[in-house]
Amino acid sequence: MKNIVCSLIILFSVAACNNTGKKTEAHNGQGDAPTTQTDSLLKDIDEGHIVGMSKIGKIHITEKQVQALIDSIAKLPAKTQQAAATYVEGLKNVIKDLGYADMAMDKWMMEYDEDSVKDNLEQRLRYLTEEKLKVSKMKEAILTSLQKADSLLKAKW
Repeated sequence: MKNIVCSLIILFSVAACNNTGKKTEAHNGQGDAPTTQTDSLLKDIDEGHIVGMSKIGKIHITEKQVQALIDSIAKLPAKTQQAAATYVEGLKNVIKDLGYADMAMDKWMMEYDEDSVKDNLEQRLRYLTEEKLKVSKMKEAILTSLQKADSLLKAKW
């Protein structure tokens, strides 16, 4: 059941991101260089989104690897489990971090509206600036949680 839900989430995420028929101010066909502050913000948001999306599959795989390791340690003799208690606590924390990063990406994607307040430049700039900050935090949560997980998975307890 978990695999089906994860697969559906990935499928919907990819479909939501695959909005190629829609031209935006950042993709106005005039090259990659932003020409306005709005273009620059949209480009930064898009780049953060792309980085985040490129890591979502790795988050799901890493969560499974970490959980499998926790489950394996739980099957070991009691003394060995005690010796690994701090390590297991770190693994549990990294599972929480990975879950938060995944949730942050989903939440941001559901709430983001590129066309928000398009008729009011001042409000649009404020909105896009806030969204740039959100996407930066989301991207950082993803990258940091994966780095922590990789370090723990390679560590010897």
